[in-house]
Amino acid sequence: MMAEKPHYLGHRERLRERFRKSGSEGFHDYELLELLLTYGIPRRDVKPIAKTLIKRFGSFSGVLDASEKELLEVAGMGPLSSILIRLVKELCWIYLGEKMRGRDVLSSPQAVVNFVRMRLSGLPYEAFMVIYLNTKNEVLHYEIIQEGTIDRAVVFPRRIIESALAQHASGLILVHNHPSGHHSPSEDDKTLTRSIIGAAKTLDLRVLDHIVVGKDGHFSFMENRLLPIP
Repeated sequence: MMAEKPHYLGHRERLRERFRKSGSEGFHDYELLELLLTYGIPRRDVKPIAKTLIKRFGSFSGVLDASEKELLEVAGMGPLSSILIRLVKELCWIYLGEKMRGRDVLSSPQAVVNFVRMRLSGLPYEAFMVIYLNTKNEVLHYEIIQEGTIDRAVVFPRRIIESALAQHASGLILVHNHPSGHHSPSEDDKTLTRSIIGAAKTLDLRVLDHIVVGKDGHFSFMENRLLPIP
């Protein structure tokens, strides 16, 4: 007599068929995560693992923001499944970056916010990114120019200006994260922004915004009318 197939194999196929027909519509977050894990954990019921991940990290986005070390601390997770989860976030970042490139960022500011939050939110250290724009406010290039500690990334305005000239940029958007979670700018943030604006002005470079990314939101100097900083 042939042994019965494990119950979760039929469940996996039903999940995949639901997704084929309707995409993510009607799925709970843990079910989408469960579906993803079926490709990284082939011989185990992954629903309990998916639910544990959501509970441990608070949300689907929290799972994507988790480090490899944190993911591996969850029972049932292994190197392959943790890489799979981290790969999803990297692919999302690349997708959002490509969608943003070549667009007028002033007419689609949410695209910029989505991109920078995907890239910087959840990092355990402070990182400073610059988005370089042409005369039409379209994205030419973007890069993280400095990574620091949990509460500081030392940034030199001269380096930003040199990079902008190398990209033949005419405008800049400054971005950095606060690993502590809050997204209100500090006095140091305002001082740094003032210094960069001053250095940029000498070469007719425009600073269009400085975005501070926190765990649950962002702060835009432009939206809050803090540019130019008095």
